[in-house]
Amino acid sequence: MKVPFLDLTAQYNRVGEEIEKEVLEVLRSGQYVLGARVKKLEEDIANYCETKHAIACASGTDALLLSLMAYDIGPGDEVITTPFTFFATAGVIARLGATIVYADVEEKTFNLDPEKVAEQITPRTKAIIPVHLFGHSVDMDAYMDLAKKHNLAVIEDACQAIGTTYNGKKIGSIGHTGCFSFFPTKNLGGAGDGGIVTTNDDALEEKIRRLRVHGAKVKYYHDMVGLNSRLDALQAAILLVKLPHIDLWNKERRQNAARYTELLQGLPLTFPHEEPYAYHIYHQYALRVEKRDEINKRLNEKGIGSGVYYPKSLHVQECFAALGYKEGDLPVTDMLCKDIFSLPIFPEITEEQIACAANALRESIGEILGSEAAADA
Repeated sequence: MKVPFLDLTAQYNRVGEEIEKEVLEVLRSGQYVLGARVKKLEEDIANYCETKHAIACASGTDALLLSLMAYDIGPGDEVITTPFTFFATAGVIARLGATIVYADVEEKTFNLDPEKVAEQITPRTKAIIPVHLFGHSVDMDAYMDLAKKHNLAVIEDACQAIGTTYNGKKIGSIGHTGCFSFFPTKNLGGAGDGGIVTTNDDALEEKIRRLRVHGAKVKYYHDMVGLNSRLDALQAAILLVKLPHIDLWNKERRQNAARYTELLQGLPLTFPHEEPYAYHIYHQYALRVEKRDEINKRLNEKGIGSGVYYPKSLHVQECFAALGYKEGDLPVTDMLCKDIFSLPIFPEITEEQIACAANALRESIGEILGSEAAADA
């Protein structure tokens, strides 16, 4: 049996009839950018995330960028973030001419380590961007304490984490802003790019709304330079259909993760970790193993989709070479990049597919690391 790493058509088949109806209504309406459906999505996301405001934009990347712009982050400012995440988190800092400062991550959760962040704070530090990686929340209390002590903005990168909670509070409601992505592969995904910013701050909300439409509060009257970062009504219509299902889909991901963990016991793997404060929604089911690349190749040869997030960390990317980081500076991150990989975890994956993927991994470990390594515990 072949098992895809992700099957977006399986989810579409669950809600496709309703999506087609809503999309057709948008096409017939003539309202294609922003409008009533985007406003409704903003209201529903704010309600879901338990925030006062939500501002829809063109992508998760823009959600991060708009948040930084709302704090006037620019040259001479430092922003601390994780090197173990998708490029956009650091890219938006560089785009504004600010300095990226990396801190190492926690070995168990893969998330930015607040103790390491504290060591990097200087008088030039203006913000921290912690990432709720793979759907596991960071220790938000630690970051809000640092923010209060040093007068910093905390911008939650929740692009992989809609529905995640921290001590019962929805992610995106604790920091000064929360940034979400609706890229098709996300737990809540559209049929293209899209994003949203959540906040409880009235002044931030008003400023971000202006920034997303070229800095204009009134059309053609610009008091700041902003972006063209509006959400399409078609994407809003699709997301409005899917949003009521997100808690069920996240629950199914958790069930799938638990089944993998059960089936893979006895193998020389480091399993995903869930802190007591977190509700993990498994955007990825990320494991660690020796000789990762060889095992991953063998899995692919057996028809099992698997992914590596991330094979090269941000602090050693060529485009950031001027920052002066080198391999060895952030040892936990360096280690993770060598041995982490993910198995298929989408909500619609079947029990048979999970069993097939688990068996293929057991076989692959036996073939690469030896039969004893793959033996039952």
